[in-house]
Formats: sequence, C-alpha cells, structure tokens
Amino acid sequence: MTSAIARANALDEAGFIELFGPMFEHSPWVAERALDHRPFADAAHMLRVMDHEMRRATDMEQMSLIRAHPELARRAGMDPTLTDASAAEQASAGLDRLTPEEFARFRTLNEDYAAKFAIPFIICVRLSDKARILEEMARRLAHDPDTEIGAALDEIAKIAALRQADILGRLEETS
Repeated sequence: MTSAIARANALDEAGFIELFGPMFEHSPWVAERALDHRPFADAAHMLRVMDHEMRRATDMEQMSLIRAHPELARRAGMDPTLTDASAAEQASAGLDRLTPEEFARFRTLNEDYAAKFAIPFIICVRLSDKARILEEMARRLAHDPDTEIGAALDEIAKIAALRQADILGRLEETS
C-alpha cells in the first residue's frame, strides 16, 4: 500500500495542481510553486513549503489570494464563486443557518470590515463557531491594515492545513 504523500509526490504536474490547488481559495499558483520542492518527506513538509510560497508571494499575489475568499455568511446562492469547500466549511460553523438577527450582525461587521480593509474577513471557520467568529470580527476591526493582512494569511494557512488533511485522507482511502 502506497502512502498518500508518496502518491502526491508521484502525481504529474497537472494532477498535483488539480488535487492540491484548491487548498488555497481560487489560487492554484501556491501548489504550482510548491512542485519544485518535491518530493515531500511528509504532509507537514508539504504544508510548510506551501505556506512558505504563500508568504513569499508578492503583495499583489497575497492580496489576490485574500480577496479570493468569500464573504462569510452570505445568503446561499448569492455568491457564484463560492467553492464547495468554502460552502461546507461555512456550514460546519452554522453560517448557513443564521437567525435574521445574526445575519444582520454578520452583514454589518462584513461591511465595516470591508470598508476599513478592502478585503473580506477571513477566519478558519472549521475551528470556530458563530459566536467566536462574530467576536473575532469585532476584535480584529481594531487592527491596522498590515496586522490584519498578516492575520488573514495566518487564517488561510489554517484553512489550507485542514483542506490538505482532507485531500490526503481521500488519497489514503483510495490506495
């Protein structure tokens, strides 16, 4: 039986990007740049390489990655760019089942956040719940733009780690 990481290392370039590109929302360039670092010793090594590639990207590339993330708690069907992974992640935190009051609070905080930073609020929703997300949105509004960009990249790294675990788990199941 071949390990998932061995199977990932054996993928051709297109197969690797197709499988691991979605770790970073609409930004397969992160996986593409990680290819040069194969073979990966293990999942942690792959994740470190991808995190390094994300963080060494240009400011424009990082902002594009951040802006590729969906606004949290938008009503279903309103965001045609919402990936299946993002939809499932938001549902896991209950963001698809908001009361009218919760929806209004999210909308207000999303608008305030976007007005201040010109990016969507990003948090690893799979590690959160509605209450914590709302608390973090309010707390992080006090950040300066550079601090908030760093926080967004940190949260993207958490999201990518969970997505990678899912992908490798599926690879393991099929081996």
